[in-house]
Amino acid sequence: MRKLHSARGSAVLGGMLLAACTATGFFSSPAGAQQTAPATAVVVQPGAPGQPSRTLPPSTSATLPPRSQADVEFMQGMIMHHSQAVEMTALIVSHTKNKELRLLGARISSSQSDEIKFMRRWLAARGEPLSMAMPGMPEMDLSSHKMALMPGMLTPEQMEALRKAKGAEFDHLFLTGMIQHHGGALTMVKDLFDTAGAGQDAELFNFATDVDSGQRAEIRIMQTMLDHKLLQEKR
Repeated sequence: MRKLHSARGSAVLGGMLLAACTATGFFSSPAGAQQTAPATAVVVQPGAPGQPSRTLPPSTSATLPPRSQADVEFMQGMIMHHSQAVEMTALIVSHTKNKELRLLGARISSSQSDEIKFMRRWLAARGEPLSMAMPGMPEMDLSSHKMALMPGMLTPEQMEALRKAKGAEFDHLFLTGMIQHHGGALTMVKDLFDTAGAGQDAELFNFATDVDSGQRAEIRIMQTMLDHKLLQEKR
């Protein structure tokens, strides 16, 4: 009986040692090391039509597409343009109880605030200043300068009238002012694409076309609201 117990104990001990050796051998083997090593990224450049793709070295880095000065000025000017629209929408809560106008204002404020962030990132990534400067006065921010008004932007006098208005008068001034403002943005987009060599950057092209389609749609909404308001006043 003692010999039987001894044989069983030896078998169990031998099995444990064999399992330990096998595990140690696996994790210390080259094959095990390869399984835990991180994979190297492969950069593949698609070929031209009819041409094969080619694998680029891991050290390959992306380069930003070429841009024109018109691209930079468009982004700088549109930041200023959008900023005034956000300023206009900020007046809505305290100047009118019109629910439709409040919803529209929230939409405009949200979308244009997000677009300002995008334009700032675009310019910063290219080492460009966020605002335009006058010749001889590079540090001057022209956001409040009369000469710096982009197409469609409200004049200081129009902005002051909007701030003083309340209720129905505010609604009318806001809608007419924002239609004017959006129309100016459409002009800026057209001027960009009419400039030779401008608008070739993919990010800028997509952004500008989104501005064009989005603001055309909002102009239609505001014109409908304005027409409905005028119709109610006549009754």
